[in-house]
Amino acid sequence: MEKFYVTTPIYYVNDIPHLGHAYTTTAADIVARFNRFLGRDVFFLTGTDEHGQKIQQAAEKRGMTPKEFVDTLVPKFKELWEKLNISYDHFIRTTDPEHIKAVQYIFKKCYENGDIYLGEYEGWYCIPCETYHTEKELLEGKYCPMCKREVVRVKEESYFFRLSKYQDRLLEFYEKNPDFIAPEFRRNEVINFVKQGLKDLSISRTSFTWGIPVPINEKHVIYVWFDALTNYLTAVGYPDNMDKVNHYWPADLHLVGKDILRFHTVYWPAFLMSAGLEIPKRVFAHGWWTVNGEKMSKSKGNVVNPFEIIEKFGVDQVRFFLFREVSFGLDGDFTYEKLVGRINGELANDLGNLFNRTLSMLKKYRKSVVPEPKGTEDELDVELKNKAIATAARLKELIPKAELTRALEEIWQFVSFVNFYIDRRAPWSLNKEGKEELDRVLYNMVEALRFITAFVYPYMPSSAEKMAEMLKLGKKAESLRISEFEEWGGIKPGTELEKGGILFPRIEYNPETGEVSIAKTKKSK
Repeated sequence: MEKFYVTTPIYYVNDIPHLGHAYTTTAADIVARFNRFLGRDVFFLTGTDEHGQKIQQAAEKRGMTPKEFVDTLVPKFKELWEKLNISYDHFIRTTDPEHIKAVQYIFKKCYENGDIYLGEYEGWYCIPCETYHTEKELLEGKYCPMCKREVVRVKEESYFFRLSKYQDRLLEFYEKNPDFIAPEFRRNEVINFVKQGLKDLSISRTSFTWGIPVPINEKHVIYVWFDALTNYLTAVGYPDNMDKVNHYWPADLHLVGKDILRFHTVYWPAFLMSAGLEIPKRVFAHGWWTVNGEKMSKSKGNVVNPFEIIEKFGVDQVRFFLFREVSFGLDGDFTYEKLVGRINGELANDLGNLFNRTLSMLKKYRKSVVPEPKGTEDELDVELKNKAIATAARLKELIPKAELTRALEEIWQFVSFVNFYIDRRAPWSLNKEGKEELDRVLYNMVEALRFITAFVYPYMPSSAEKMAEMLKLGKKAESLRISEFEEWGGIKPGTELEKGGILFPRIEYNPETGEVSIAKTKKSK
């Protein structure tokens, strides 16, 4: 069986999860669910990054040990993944014993290959970003270019990784693997960075103790990025279970925020080259969410709490909005008004109403029983079939590559076409005229809903399960497979379906109070 290995970054547990964490993890979940639909052996990894100076300082402030501190935060991430309906296969923590073993193993391997040496580091360091910067990278001579906070001068003994040695090999790899970095404009950023020249990378610290000890010198702890990136190998059994490693590695898709792209596309491939391991197939960097045009920050009080918006608006509604509102890969702006607009306009009107009107007409004209598709087939009937099969093929190209907004656009074009088909074929007129082709049109309407159920499942799994029940598919939406959607005609004539119902209620939102309520519904045709 073909495999597909998809990862989120491991999230730094210095605070509770926010909308950005929800965004990346939902994206990975969509990719994982769709690859299962394709019949692949999927391994979906997420987890938490728990070492480093920032964690040690946060724990000390609270009078706790670092492990006690991270143990209080990790359950919050797991709770959010449960609320978001995330179907991960493994949750890794960098404090797991098997991870510590893997990090020390790969460190020794790179050291034995001559790529790690002992030296002294002096330079500018950003504690929040766990990143070293050169003088020319700093803003106004003292601020981190990534988080805009003040850096500190650090001088200490350090082990270095010979990153400079891999500059040409990395550029050659990017050239031969144009799909490795996405979106394409991010690829250009990385190539330009590497072309400017790579310096050897400090990969150990002695100024704090909360980390994995360097196996050849326990006065040092391993730099958090060397530690964190190794998680992708640990989770598939490295180094003890090489059969599992050989099955799942290399990863097919690393999903990351744009702020950590460099670590995944420069440092990580170089570490892997040094250790004699294959490089992942694709790294996709998405943008950031702002709120009303401003970056989220606690001081501004504009941080969007994912727990709260799921509670108010519904999990599938939030999942849909995140990938419909803004092109995945670019920055997006979150407002409650935009969220409500998408729910009412596209989920309630376009999709929910399509289901309700189809099942209501089937009830009215055929007592909810799917008819044999009799009568003359016209051009529009053929176009509907072709569009359904073509959309399935298009999603197969787009979703595994994390082109999630483009895929959702394809799905919505199909939903819109089905609505157009119903309006043009006008079952109510065919019924009045007593035409036999009403059976064909009703059959096609229901069969189109079967395709839509499979299409929306990765994005809105709970709603798709309801759709599968309404259509009496005889299996859960999560059990549907692409082989059932390569031809038209999967709905069995004679099946009695549900009578209809509201899948996505229209909602009313009061921006002054923040209250959300179900709008009074009008009956559809």
